[in-house]
Amino acid sequence: MIIHNQKPNLATLLFAYKGTIIAIIWPKVLFTVLLSSLVVMTHGTLYDYKLVLTATPFTLWGLTLAIFLGFRNTVAYQRFWEARTLWGEVLVVARNLTRQTLTLLPDLPAAQQRVLSYRVAAFAYVMRDCQRGQAIGEEAAALLPAQELKELQDSDNAPNMLLLRMSQAFVAAFRQQGVDSILLAGVEQQVNRLSYVHGGCERIKSTPIPYPYILMLHRFVHIYCFLLPFCLVDSIGWLTPFVVCVLAYTFFGLDALGDQIADPFDTQPNDLALDAMSRNIEINVRMLLGEQALPQGVEARDGVLL
Repeated sequence: MIIHNQKPNLATLLFAYKGTIIAIIWPKVLFTVLLSSLVVMTHGTLYDYKLVLTATPFTLWGLTLAIFLGFRNTVAYQRFWEARTLWGEVLVVARNLTRQTLTLLPDLPAAQQRVLSYRVAAFAYVMRDCQRGQAIGEEAAALLPAQELKELQDSDNAPNMLLLRMSQAFVAAFRQQGVDSILLAGVEQQVNRLSYVHGGCERIKSTPIPYPYILMLHRFVHIYCFLLPFCLVDSIGWLTPFVVCVLAYTFFGLDALGDQIADPFDTQPNDLALDAMSRNIEINVRMLLGEQALPQGVEARDGVLL
């Protein structure tokens, strides 16, 4: 996720490079500018044939392309925001379960309370690694018992297995302390919310935007930008590369941005900061447990927070 000043000055708005989409699309934009310059030098002549394109079809194509890009980016942002909402739910549930562990099981030894709460913090790391297609990392390994960690590493669905172990541990602790089962039902409801979050993230991850739609949009953007110089050369001359550069930056940028946020669990600059959110969940759990030596929050690097 790109971290930036909410009220940037004019120089930042016009010339900022870090944290922008330019790093990804500049080769395409540069190629389009070079093509435009070549068209200007040849006056739009291709193999002794003057290629004449009027503004009318490009006006219609541009309007259609803008509608397509707007629709695709709206759908991509809906996926991004739903994923962010689900991860916000993990933080709320982590706080609830840790608080319930301390208040409903006050006579449970502190070491057992920590183990129960650490599982909740570990869930965020395990779910993050699962969504990114990575092996369980050191953060989760430090919070889980060794035998349980090995079970998760051997499982095809580590977050789901961890939820099972979490429920079993809470049931055992409540029975050990003789706490009313009605209170246990409230705790189990919170675990169910984590299951709902995991299922929602699986749905987003496993159901991408239909490929034929994306393929058609990519082709349309490239064809439009590559043919645009032939339409403008006779009317604006040497200003053609500049105008084409601005339009290519707009269309290629929107196209690339939609690609990034359509999969919000990846590690591209505009994806969700899962590392930072997972660490924040762990910090909140440790704070409720009264620990003083808290881990440091994840810092942004070059304006990007992962």
